[in-house]
Amino acid sequence: MGSYTDEKEAILKRLKRIEGQVKGIYKMVNEDRYCNDILIQIAAVRSAINKVGGIVLENHLKGCIKNSLHNNDEDEVIDELINTMLKFMK
Repeated sequence: MGSYTDEKEAILKRLKRIEGQVKGIYKMVNEDRYCNDILIQIAAVRSAINKVGGIVLENHLKGCIKNSLHNNDEDEVIDELINTMLKFMK
């Protein structure tokens, strides 16, 4: 179970909104809309998905990592966190 369960509904709402934004971008491209407008919408989606990622990451640190530090080798937990952060930041 993820450590984000307390915020699961809020995260799902955000993801649904992002899904709608992506569908809107698809429609804009299909309709040959002005590139600038499409780029602005892409930036909005990127920002929204980064926000969701930040929420999940924060909960991961406060929940999973915190619990793992009590039950596992600190170096192993830190290595896993570093790998997760590197993947998240790509």
